[in-house]
Amino acid sequence: MTESKFEPDDNDGNANAGMRKGLTSYGDRGFSLFLRKAFIKGAGYTDAALDRPVIGIASTGSAYNPCHGNAPQLIEAVKRGVMLAGGLPMEFPTISVHESFAAPTSMYLRNLMAMDTEEMVRAQPMDAVVLIGGCDKTVPAQLMGAASAGLPAIQLITGSMLTGSHRGERVGACTDCRRYWARYRTGEIDAEETADVNNQLVASVGTCSVMGTASTMACIAEALGMTVPGGASPPAVTADRIRIAEQTGAQAVRIARERLTIDKVLTPAAFENAMRVLLAIGGSTNGIVHLAAIAGRMGLEIDLHALDRMGRETPVLLDLKPSGQHYMEDFHAAGGMATLLRELRPLLHLDALTVTGRTLGEEIEAAGPGFAQDVVRPVAQPIYPQGGIAVLWGNLAPGGAIIKQSAAEPVLMEHEGRAVVFENAEDLARRIDSDELDVTPHDVLVLKNIGPKGAPGMPEAGYLPIPRKLARAGVKDMVRISDGRMSGTAFGTIVLHVTPESAIGGPLAYVRSGDRIRLSVANREISLLVTDEELARRAKESPVVEPTAGRGYRKLFLQTVTQADKGVDFDFLRAPDTTGKVPR
Repeated sequence: MTESKFEPDDNDGNANAGMRKGLTSYGDRGFSLFLRKAFIKGAGYTDAALDRPVIGIASTGSAYNPCHGNAPQLIEAVKRGVMLAGGLPMEFPTISVHESFAAPTSMYLRNLMAMDTEEMVRAQPMDAVVLIGGCDKTVPAQLMGAASAGLPAIQLITGSMLTGSHRGERVGACTDCRRYWARYRTGEIDAEETADVNNQLVASVGTCSVMGTASTMACIAEALGMTVPGGASPPAVTADRIRIAEQTGAQAVRIARERLTIDKVLTPAAFENAMRVLLAIGGSTNGIVHLAAIAGRMGLEIDLHALDRMGRETPVLLDLKPSGQHYMEDFHAAGGMATLLRELRPLLHLDALTVTGRTLGEEIEAAGPGFAQDVVRPVAQPIYPQGGIAVLWGNLAPGGAIIKQSAAEPVLMEHEGRAVVFENAEDLARRIDSDELDVTPHDVLVLKNIGPKGAPGMPEAGYLPIPRKLARAGVKDMVRISDGRMSGTAFGTIVLHVTPESAIGGPLAYVRSGDRIRLSVANREISLLVTDEELARRAKESPVVEPTAGRGYRKLFLQTVTQADKGVDFDFLRAPDTTGKVPR
């Protein structure tokens, strides 16, 4: 008698694996498997193929996402790796979010992408999943969703773009985008040159070529142990990136067979390693928000006080824009993350497990002794003596605020000035370039209502432009404060993520033009020089009405989004119980 191929349970312990995993409920599990196989065979699959470990491949390719423009090539390479290792690759689409093409902001859609990723990973039969992402919010969204889904998962970064050349100068998005636009605003270059450089800033598909949020999350993903070794740095259009994709596919089959679930990789030790790397690379301030969101899915909470203490003992070693001078392709040529991790080794948890099944220490050892290069500095000769990011507190930010000190103007990091206040992004756009604006170079620009709920979605508007009349006079930097974010490619003395945000009645809501504000990075202080009694009087006089929406995703967002210190995730998506804090 022929044995049935449609029994949902077998004798090999694979009742919940492969094509048997997560059977659709029709009240008859055997029929559910029979029906599933009937439909998938319509695509030409044989029983032999369907008996292999199933590897899902989350595809985020989109015509609206040039950062993922190499996704078709990566998917083919992943499939090749999966099949060479004896697995069955199954590509499936999810939401794709690009920083420059998402309104009101990509951060507004990050949680939606995370939900999409989590539910598609849960709903479809797969023994492991390859997450293909690169642009700023896609990697954190995928890691958040995969963390909640709990399957074996591995991250594949799309890779950075190549640099271009403008009139003999090497340029790359997007630090140079901001630099050239600032020159255009001040009249240093004309419209013709601006159009010329616009054609050169993004020389290929791929993510920003500097240490912006995309590159930061690529490095963090490798530091977390979520990529194959060397997965962070190869540029998008190189053979190295394609080889990494093939290796990723093969490794996905191994973690499926070994049932190396994501919770075994995303441990407190892994998050501490990631924070150490974030500080040492002069990474994007957005990295803190995203790490807080991913950690929250694992029941962990980021301790900003401990993070700041860690920052005081972790120098910036990576000489990349905007904190340094080089680009991501230079970092790759210098050996990538292996070179950096080798320098950081005494400060890392070397016993943290990675998706290879080996520890981080074992992977650093396997990478070899390294070679001479000038992109990653020795610990004894850093480009900045402390970590790139400092955490500030004070009556203006009881829940904390962030400054990227490695990209700030040193003379402004101890500063007291008069507040020039903008109530929201529209107010800023309307008045910032007016010759009538009452502002001096010594003032402090304050922008309200661009936090998680205020905008909504915490846009990267914290990089307030220098008022045009000051920029034309040669002013390059001013102290700027907001409850929003800024791009990791940006630079300047900019205080961000002020918590609680103004839209929910945080102290920032009650700042008025003419108030005095004190910034002291040395003392980790951001203070409004107004008495508590005066702040209470202003709050009673002008109570804040929190933003609401009548329907749809915006209603869900405004009702459930958390503040920056909790990762701007939805409260119901975080783990139900907090089991600890990181760093410890």
